Amino acid sequence: MKLAWILWLANVLPQPVADPLCLTTTIYLEARNQSILGQRAVAEVALRRLEDGRWGDSVCEVVTAPRQFAPTLVSGRFVIKNPKAWERAAAIAFDALRDWSKPSGNRRQVVPGASHFLVNDLVKRPNWAQGTPVALIGDHAFYSVTEL
Repeated sequence: MKLAWILWLANVLPQPVADPLCLTTTIYLEARNQSILGQRAVAEVALRRLEDGRWGDSVCEVVTAPRQFAPTLVSGRFVIKNPKAWERAAAIAFDALRDWSKPSGNRRQVVPGASHFLVNDLVKRPNWAQGTPVALIGDHAFYSVTEL
């Protein structure tokens, strides 16, 4: 299944149905080789940005905001080749969405306050990655960024 097809499908599906697909895609692209905890942390960052409102009004808008998450950084020709990793990403996405529907005080948070993350080995440290990260999970560093 090609990334371009998944993003097209998410664009034509009704919004509540599209959000789990967009979050699954983001988890798969950003962290399929990471632990469940690391994948959950990626989902949490996307959901925290949704709650913040600056990046969009739906999960799909948040994860397809220009140059923010892998769905806009990876070629549309990219093919999802690992069905086991896709299934795990989907389970994590649905679990995170269920958890995030609870009042904020009742949520299980892996990276409290984190609104950004980076892959340490792949990215030159951006300007927003200042100070101590909220968490280091696998090869990802998670940051709480209040001003951009």
